[in-house]
Amino acid sequence: MSLVYISIGSNLGNRFDNIQRGINLSNEKLGKVLKISSIYESNSVGFKGKKFLNACFSIETSLSPEKLLKNILLIETKFGRVRTNDNKYRNRTIDLDILFYDDLIIDTKNLKIPHSSMHKREFVLCPLNQIATSKIHPAKKKTVSQLLNDFNPKTKISISKMKLLHPQLNILSSFSYISFEGIIGCGKTTMANKLSDILNYKLINERFADNPFLPKFYMKPKRYAFPLELSFLADRFKQIVEESEQLNFFKSGIVSDYHIIKSLIFSRITLEKDEFKLFKNFYNVLYKTINQPNICIYLKQSPNRALENIKKRGRSYEQNISLKYLNKLSQGYDQYFSSVNNKNLFINVDIQDLDFVLNDEDFTKLINRINLCLDSIDKKNATLQ
Repeated sequence: MSLVYISIGSNLGNRFDNIQRGINLSNEKLGKVLKISSIYESNSVGFKGKKFLNACFSIETSLSPEKLLKNILLIETKFGRVRTNDNKYRNRTIDLDILFYDDLIIDTKNLKIPHSSMHKREFVLCPLNQIATSKIHPAKKKTVSQLLNDFNPKTKISISKMKLLHPQLNILSSFSYISFEGIIGCGKTTMANKLSDILNYKLINERFADNPFLPKFYMKPKRYAFPLELSFLADRFKQIVEESEQLNFFKSGIVSDYHIIKSLIFSRITLEKDEFKLFKNFYNVLYKTINQPNICIYLKQSPNRALENIKKRGRSYEQNISLKYLNKLSQGYDQYFSSVNNKNLFINVDIQDLDFVLNDEDFTKLINRINLCLDSIDKKNATLQ
């Protein structure tokens, strides 16, 4: 399999729809789409024409460079694009160009890789820099980031608020803030990391390793439960507020390996009745003031399997976690997610038969299950309307 970077643009008809459908067709005809950049708008270059929308995406493909080009031309033909040999620039419904194919350098009459003009085009380098910052141009011996920094801007280019959907992630990629939840050892962080990489989303990982009360809690739960839960709540609140405010134009969303509701779920299990009542008062005040995820995905894992995962990753302070404690957590999560009012924001996905940490096929299966859940919600809402 080879890693290929492709630019896509349109300045005729429904430009956004052309690009979205072009990426979807590429996923079918060229290879598995991996990453997709934001959309940029710029004036036409080399001729007087309408403004272009441009983006870049990467694919994993088994096609040879020649076969890949042939399929690209077929996709363009479906959009009514006719390429000519006069080397003149024209308005077009769609334009697909191979930028990089692994680290190959090809210079033939019909195929030039890397693309011969990419380093001269800001509207290519800007979206490409989002998904391939450190990729080295095999001929120029510079990274994409360096090529962009060296560029002398001659066109007006701006990032668009319109958001492309990932053809494999379907509805999931339409959410701008996604969180994962579940018991310890279920794979929340792995999923958040994978999704952040694919969607080019800002990643928020819980800072559990920095909490001084966590190792003490696993040794003496009753003594350290309250300071542990209070410190976690404060840090989660602080992190969500800071990270949400610092979202930049180069990241089109957020994905997190936790939702602040976990503070409520854990504290209900670890704290005494009076302590929990006091803790909940603090929680309710903070919960109402922070940015909430558009969707929270509960990865339902069996406590036995979770315990195996915990043992495998070998964190010293986690080795005292008992199956009894994981069972309580599992029951707590099940109870919360089955009773929560807004089913559109919280979904349950069973992962007990999957190993998406080591198996890419299982990761794809999990994404399909998530999409099925989201699709059923969409259909249900459409029926109610």
